Amino acid sequence: MDTHRIDNPYTGEIVAERRLLGESEVEGLVSRAHRAHKQWMRTSIPERVALCERFCEEFEKDGERIAREITQQMGKPFQQAVGEVRTTLFRARTMMSIAPEALRDEPLPPAPGFTRFIRHEPVGVVLDISAWNYPLLITVNVVVPAVLAGNSVIVKHANRTALCGEAFARAFQNAGAPENLVTAIDASHEVCARIIARPEVGYVSFTGSVRGGHEVYKEGAKRFIDVGLELGGKDPAYVAPDADLNHAIANLVDGAYYNAGQSCCGIERIYVHASVYDKFVEGALAEVRKYKLGDPLESSTTMGPMAQPGAPEKLAAQVDEARAKGGRVLCGGKPVHDATGRGRFFDPCLVTEANHSMHGLMVEESFGPIVGVQKVSDDDEAVKLMNDSPYGLTAAIWTRDQERAFRIGAQIETGTFFMNRCDYLDPLLPWTGVKDTGKGMSLSRYGFLAVTRRKSFHLRTQT
Repeated sequence: MDTHRIDNPYTGEIVAERRLLGESEVEGLVSRAHRAHKQWMRTSIPERVALCERFCEEFEKDGERIAREITQQMGKPFQQAVGEVRTTLFRARTMMSIAPEALRDEPLPPAPGFTRFIRHEPVGVVLDISAWNYPLLITVNVVVPAVLAGNSVIVKHANRTALCGEAFARAFQNAGAPENLVTAIDASHEVCARIIARPEVGYVSFTGSVRGGHEVYKEGAKRFIDVGLELGGKDPAYVAPDADLNHAIANLVDGAYYNAGQSCCGIERIYVHASVYDKFVEGALAEVRKYKLGDPLESSTTMGPMAQPGAPEKLAAQVDEARAKGGRVLCGGKPVHDATGRGRFFDPCLVTEANHSMHGLMVEESFGPIVGVQKVSDDDEAVKLMNDSPYGLTAAIWTRDQERAFRIGAQIETGTFFMNRCDYLDPLLPWTGVKDTGKGMSLSRYGFLAVTRRKSFHLRTQT
C-alpha cells in the first residue's frame, strides 16, 4: 500500500506517515460526500452558520495542537502558527457574517403576474487541493464558504501538511456535522484526477504551482466544471520618493521575509526611487540582519527552516545568477544550519543593484527569504518593471500621496493593490489574481460565486 512520510524540516525526524487513497476507493469516497451534501443542502443558512460557529469553537480548543503540528510539518515558528490559527477563525467568522446576505435569493423588479428571482444553489461536492505554506488559511478560504453554501468538501491537503487537512475534518466532526460533510484524504495526482472526473464533483480549488494548475484545469475542462487556481506570485513593491521610509522599511522587510519568504503574496522584488535608494537599503539591511534562525518551537526564533528539501539549493542558484550579473549580495544567500547543526535553513538574503536580467531573482518566483532591490528614476519606470512578470497576485506602493497610489494602482496588472502595506488578506475583499497567478477568487461575497450556481425562477402567477 502506497504511503507518504512527513519529515520535520528542523530535526529531520518523521512526524507522520499516511496511507494514500487507492483508485478503487474513489467512487465510495465521492458517493459518501455527495450523500452528505444532499442532506446538508436542505438545511437553512442559519443552521449552516451555527455549525460553522461550532466548528470554530472546536478548532480553537484544538488550536495549540494544530499550531504545533504546523511547526513540526513545515517549520513555521510556533508563535506564527498560533497566529495562523487565530486568523483562520477570523476569516471563518467573517464569511459566516456575510453568508446570509450573499446567499439569499435575489428578487427582480416586480412584474405584474410574475414572480422572478435568482437562487444561489450549491454545486455538490467541492474538492479543495490545498497548499502547505499557509496550511490553515488557504484551506479555510474554501472549506467554510463551501459548507455555508450547502456543499460537502473533500480536502486533499499538500503531502507536506496533511495533518492540517485532518484538523479541519476533525473539528467539523466534533462540531456535529453530518458524516462525510468534510473529509480529509491523502492522494496521488492520478487519484485526484479520478476524483475530479466524478460527476458529483461540482468545483475544484487548487493552490500550488503553475504546472500543477495546468494539470488540474485540464481535468476540470473535461467536465466543464469551474476550477479556481491560485498559482503563486512575484509580488512587487515601489518605494516612492515621498514615502515614510521608516514605515516602508519595517513593513517591507516583514512582508518579504515573514514565513521564511514562503508566501504567494510575499514581497519578492522592491523598486526604490533613486532619491531614497541608499537610505532604504541601509535601513532594510539592518532589519534583515535581526532575524534569528533556530528551533521553530523556541519563542526566540524569528525565522524557521525551509519546508521543502530542495528549496535552499534553488534559492542559492538564484543568488549565484544575480551575483554573476552584477548584483551586490549584502547578506546571506546560502543554505545553512543553526548553531546546533540542525535545520534546512536559507540565510536571509538582500541583493542590491538588481535588474531584470537576473531572471531568478527578479522575474521567476523565489518563495524564500531572498529579495532583490532595484533603483528607479520615476513612477513610469516603476510601473513598467512591476508589470514585467508572468504573475499578478498583489502589488504595493509606499507613498504619502493617495492620488499617486490611485494612478499607479490603475496601471498595475494585479489582483490586489496596496498602499503603505503588503502581504495581507482582507476577507471582505476578493482574493484573486491575473496572468499565471491563476483564475477565480475566494473570500468576500464574491467567494460564494465559485461554490454555487445560479438558478433562475420565472413563475407566472396569473393566467
